[in-house]
Amino acid sequence: YVLLAEESARSVEEAKALYARGVEAGELALGPKTFEEDVGHFWGLLETRPYMRARAGLAQALWTSGNRDEAIAHYREMLRLNPGDNQGLRYVLAAALLEIGDDEALQELLKAYDQDGSPYWTYTKALLAFRAAGATEQAGTLLAEAVRSNAHVPAFLSGGKELPEIAPDYITLGGEDEAAEYARDCGEAWRRTAGALEWLRQVAAELPPPSPRGRRASH
Repeated sequence: YVLLAEESARSVEEAKALYARGVEAGELALGPKTFEEDVGHFWGLLETRPYMRARAGLAQALWTSGNRDEAIAHYREMLRLNPGDNQGLRYVLAAALLEIGDDEALQELLKAYDQDGSPYWTYTKALLAFRAAGATEQAGTLLAEAVRSNAHVPAFLSGGKELPEIAPDYITLGGEDEAAEYARDCGEAWRRTAGALEWLRQVAAELPPPSPRGRRASH
């Protein structure tokens, strides 16, 4: 069903239906015992992975078709089943919560993965601090840390660099590809926040760019 949705579906609605059938088939194949006893390390079981892929596809199709609450509920449940998040769903969920303006739920998610150093965490923490109280010292400290981790983000957020048309298969930590993906997913929230981009440019101009830190799979 996942392969059919990815390769054969001619519309979002068709893909959504195929992913939903995959999720249903996965639930039947795994059985209720798996969902009771294996919560917390779902991806560690090879037999759960087709189900998790189908559910992630369903969530994305729901989001694309405008069923945002349903999509977010799926992402949250998948993180409950597998908090280790091998699929990188926390980044998708963070962008979704930022887009709908659910800052409270987003703060909870950021705290749950507090050691994450990606722009989805560092820049978003800074943006939420700015939204809450403006250009405070705390917000400035958070933004300075974000810029040090990836100095390419401001140019993409402000339009100084154009976003690539196609998302990369892999993300370079601290690299332009990582910055572009964050700007693609979260840029609108920055643009909607009055004064945020000007503040971002000011802080970024005072800091040197960091070196790339490695690669991870694109979510």
